[in-house]
Parts: sequence; C-alpha cells; structure tokens
Amino acid sequence: MVKTIATFSIAAYDPTEDAFGVAVASKFLAVGAIVPWAQAGVGAVATQAMGKYSFGPDGLALMAQGLSASAALARLLANDPGREHRQVGLVDARGGVAAHTGSDCLYYAGHRLGDGFTCQGNILTGPEVLDAMVETYTSAAGDFASRLVQTLQAAESAGGDSRGKQAAAVLVAKAHAGYGGDNDHYLDLRVDDDPRPVGRLAELVRTHFVFFGQPRPEDAVPIDRELARELQYRVAALGFYHGEIDGQWDDASRRAFDRLVSVENLEERWSLTETPDSIDSVALAYLRERFGRV
Repeated sequence: MVKTIATFSIAAYDPTEDAFGVAVASKFLAVGAIVPWAQAGVGAVATQAMGKYSFGPDGLALMAQGLSASAALARLLANDPGREHRQVGLVDARGGVAAHTGSDCLYYAGHRLGDGFTCQGNILTGPEVLDAMVETYTSAAGDFASRLVQTLQAAESAGGDSRGKQAAAVLVAKAHAGYGGDNDHYLDLRVDDDPRPVGRLAELVRTHFVFFGQPRPEDAVPIDRELARELQYRVAALGFYHGEIDGQWDDASRRAFDRLVSVENLEERWSLTETPDSIDSVALAYLRERFGRV
C-alpha cells in the first residue's frame, strides 16, 4: 500500500546565488529521502502526496533536455494513471515554474506559483499555510537555504501538516559548490524523525555555515596577546599544547591550534599557512560556545 506523503514544500530558483533548492516538512518518516530533487543549471522538483519517486529524476532529466517546467510536468503526468493522487512542483533553468495538485489529494491541498518558486501542500490545516509560505519567501532576508527554511517555519506557524510533525529537509544545488568542488550538492540536510523537525533543520543550516561557509575578510579577528592566551589555554586543556600560557602566539601555539581546528572540522575558517595570525569570528564564536570562554 502506498502511503500519502502529507506535506508542505517549496521548490525555487535563486538568481543571486544561481542555485536551485527544495525545502519540505511532513509527518512522514524521512521525507527528505523522497520529495526534494535539484540539479545545478537544470532545475528543482518536489514530488509528494501519493508521491511518485520517479518524478524527481525524470523531471530533472526532462528539464536537462531543455523542456520548460510546464512541458516537463505535462510529460510526467501524461501517462500516469495515478496523477489525480499526485502533487508536484517544478522550477526550470530559466526560473519558470509549474505545479499540479491532483483532484484526489486530501484536504486541504493546493499550490501557489510565484516568481521563480512554487509552494505546495496537502493534508494541511488550510489555505493559510500556503499563503504564509508565499508571503515569507518573498519577503525573507538572508541566504537562499535559510530563506527556504524560514518558509517552512512560517508554514508550520500557520498550521502546517494537520496530522502533526515528524521530518524535514532542505536541498540546495549550485554548480561546483558541493564538498570538494566536484559536485553540485551545496547543502543537503535532513531531519528524519524528530518532535520539532523544522526547528532542528534550521539549527542544522546554521551549523552547516559554521563548517562550510566562506569566511569574510571583515570577520577576521587578530590574535592579540589576550586572545592568544585564551587559545593556548584551550588547546592545553585538550592536550594539544604543552608550552607556557603566556600570550605569545608562536609556532608551537599555532601548530597546537591547528590540531584543534582539524579535530573540530574548522579548516574552512582557519589555516596554518593562510591565516595564522587571525581567526574568523564565526569559528571563534563556535569554539567559545562548544568549550566555554576562558
């Protein structure tokens, strides 16, 4: 028996970041393993309700061939006997959008199309959920992934899935922006089973930017004598440093701190060779939160 994926989602294209993304939440275990699909330079797909998994890869393949979101959607639905139970939203490489809510999707079900985005949901508490999503996405500030998650938070606050909460996910595809630079999975985060999945997802997005965000020059904090003493104390407490805690940011101190950076996966924010005498404020805040301020 196929279970209905009662869900709310947004599929969107951000021209500023040249990125495609999908964010989704549902009372459905591991919803992020089924609903969101995105490919850099191609588009994004959200497939839900009595979700047809193949709509994800097939929709992307059709748009990769040059079909618009509308044309790809028509092709997906044409030979699908279950189309009236389906809900799907697509965004193409030009920011064109299309969506389908089958007549047999359970109340409340519907979708909203906007400039470069589509919001859709089924078994919602009411149409106000979709209205809140549109209003929030079009007015939210910040990076693309955070705005997608803010849209989920707005939907949840407006009522969300009438059955409750369980899982959430956000996927963002951007050319050569994935780990190592040889893939487009810029961000792929999932909360598979949690009493507050959207809130937890928002926390994961913030954590993602700590580890993988690009440091800004204006956020560099010089390692003066006071800060050097703090860092020496920290690396000594962790067993990485055995010298004097005297505020002298010498080679031994730097190398000890480099070990801590490696353990905490902060290599994107501090480098022994490139930024030895300053530290990114985001990394510093993370270390103070994790280990306490001296």
